[in-house]
Amino acid sequence: MKSIYLKARSLILWGISGAHFFVLCTLLVGLGTIVDPRKNDRAQRIFFRNILRLAGVKFEARRSARFDPQRTSLFVCNHVNVFDPFVIYSAIPQFVRGFELASHFKIPAYGWMMGRFGNVPVPDENNRSREGIEQMTRKAGEAFRSGISLIAFAEGSRTRDGHVGPFFKGVFRLAIRFGIPIVPMSIVGSYEFYRTGDWMLNPGKITVYLHDTIETSGMRKEQATELRDRVHAIVAAPVEEHIARLQQARATSDAMTANS
Repeated sequence: MKSIYLKARSLILWGISGAHFFVLCTLLVGLGTIVDPRKNDRAQRIFFRNILRLAGVKFEARRSARFDPQRTSLFVCNHVNVFDPFVIYSAIPQFVRGFELASHFKIPAYGWMMGRFGNVPVPDENNRSREGIEQMTRKAGEAFRSGISLIAFAEGSRTRDGHVGPFFKGVFRLAIRFGIPIVPMSIVGSYEFYRTGDWMLNPGKITVYLHDTIETSGMRKEQATELRDRVHAIVAAPVEEHIARLQQARATSDAMTANS
């Protein structure tokens, strides 16, 4: 009975949140053709937060005391599912844009929208050229110099088991090159809410941790590996603690069932 309820609930929530997305997204894209997206930031933020509400998930952002919300930064986050952009935009208290695969910019309408909104194209793994990397670096530098923070999913793909995968080193080299601070971010609970490859939207809560701002000014490019490993450990810690708690809770529940 519970399984039937959860499936029906998921279908209804997908319908409600999907309708909200397509109607409001169309309006925002239309508005974006005549107004600078930075001036629409409040409207976009409300829209993204409402997507999470309508999908039936509770949300909380926890900011470290040493996180500087005023600094233009490179936010480095774990990648969980298609709801990540809505989660991120709801958590970061400033205008932010992201890195997007260059192939996505070729998708009709969507690609134009990503370019208009200021996302930075990243060369696809199987089609990386010097020209593509130079374009990415140039556009990232332009964003930082104009006061726009960027978000990077350093894993390069969504998790399939809930754990944080290895990070690529490129974004850390980029941060060191421009002397831009890094803010590690951890998305916790989103994997239990919605798993890539499935369609169920499970009741739950997503918590985003905005960790201490890490300075990169004065670092050498040879320190990119050390910086990557440091940020990975920070991002992964709350995720692994959450997984350990869930495993312990399941083990306790199984033990109680076996003894009853």
